[in-house]
Amino acid sequence: MLCRMDDSHSDFYQSLRSRIRRWLDEQGAGFRHARLLLVAPDFFHLLCRLALDKRIHASEKAKVAAAIAYFVSPIDVLPEAFLGPVAFLDDLAVAAFALNSVINAGQGEIAKELWAGDGDVLALIQQVVGTAHELLGEGVWNRLRSLFE
Repeated sequence: MLCRMDDSHSDFYQSLRSRIRRWLDEQGAGFRHARLLLVAPDFFHLLCRLALDKRIHASEKAKVAAAIAYFVSPIDVLPEAFLGPVAFLDDLAVAAFALNSVINAGQGEIAKELWAGDGDVLALIQQVVGTAHELLGEGVWNRLRSLFE
């Protein structure tokens, strides 16, 4: 399982982070949303921790699990195989949408406790959700959001 807190999870996290960083250094130097793209591995890590946390309600865990599945699936709206790391923007938006649901369910303090990334996780989630239509385009974002509502 990808969310077990072991070496394989750490390897996936580090691999994803390295891949995004390398792409930004080599090709995406002027990429406008570089800082947000680098949050993608941290959101994935948080989703995994929330999925394993007994304090998270089952209905929210289902959304978290769906976001994890979308994140690791090779088939999504912006396929990484063709577009490279910039294609993690849709995964980032879906993760933020699921995380926002956890927060709206009153479990924001748990998300803050489990957050291992930099910065204020609640503010980052709101920033991604608030700019998802810009990151992906209105049509793509509306289609994705409808799948996870």
